Amino acid sequence: MQKSMYSILGLMSGTSLDGLDLAFVQFSQENSVWSYRIQVAETISYSSDWVKELSEGINLAESELASLNERYTVLLAHLALAFIEKHHLKPDAICSHGHTIKHQPQLGYTLQIGNLPQLAELLPFPIVCDFRVGDVALGGQGAPLVPIGDELLFSNYDFCLNLGGFANVSTNTQGNRIAFDICPVNTVLNYFAQKLGLEYDAGGAVAATGFVHKELLDKLNALSFYESAHPKSLGVEFVNREIMPILTAYSLAIPDVLRTFVEHISDQISLHIKRFAGRSVLITGGGAYHEFLISRLRESLPEHELTVPDDLTVAFKEALIFGFLGVLRLRNEVNVLASVTGARHDHSSGVVYNSQLL
Repeated sequence: MQKSMYSILGLMSGTSLDGLDLAFVQFSQENSVWSYRIQVAETISYSSDWVKELSEGINLAESELASLNERYTVLLAHLALAFIEKHHLKPDAICSHGHTIKHQPQLGYTLQIGNLPQLAELLPFPIVCDFRVGDVALGGQGAPLVPIGDELLFSNYDFCLNLGGFANVSTNTQGNRIAFDICPVNTVLNYFAQKLGLEYDAGGAVAATGFVHKELLDKLNALSFYESAHPKSLGVEFVNREIMPILTAYSLAIPDVLRTFVEHISDQISLHIKRFAGRSVLITGGGAYHEFLISRLRESLPEHELTVPDDLTVAFKEALIFGFLGVLRLRNEVNVLASVTGARHDHSSGVVYNSQLL
């Protein structure tokens, strides 16, 4: 008989390079309905050296990338063990996303480092990881994977909007859960904020002082990706290839770049959400703290009810859902929806290590 309650440590590292999110979550199922409670959670910031290595990983030669993968796997294991010991935890399993270095599903390839078998040697717990590769192998985008959690844990909202390195949205339409990436968010905003010596533009204070450059905004909004049908996903490759050449073609003050890009984000999110029925929107991810962006979204979506929930849910929703994906994988239940990723069929994705400890 399947268990009805699981204590899970979920690990998530996003493309915005804020750090490693760790969330210890209790998942419960009663009458086929799942619920969760985040018991303790923490974000451990990366050192400047790690930020540099992870941001430049896309350019590494194969041997250098293999070394980075090994070292990052060790880092994840050490951070997870330290968190477990600090909070005196007894997880049933550790479920880890790893860190995306390359994402090229159109070429049948995606790479999340930190998912090597060495995890099984360093962590004396059952482990579920490397969730995206199986979906890409089935012809899917490998992203977004969070929507199964939206469907089973957050179904009281019409839309689940995540504002991380990229914006992605999940909704249920005509009886199917769909989701897709919309546009870059923190991958671009943080890059330009850091040119001012800031880690990020807190609250959007700098962006709020800038001016919208109409010609730049029009060029950003005209990118062909935004007109392509879902399923679709984005990676850093898109930012480097499509976004940065446009932004750097203009000699604008950084506040104006930030202000214009905030407007671009707001334009694209409101455009995509208005294409579907429903009004209630749950907003999570680091971008939920960008008060100026949220104010622009409220103005762009006046008929929608936008909710920024409690801090734990805002900051750790992805970590808790990857923990949930791990639970479903351990139960051999569907954790990736073909309607979302475009894979050939629904499936249960993820590599399991130390299963004998279950």
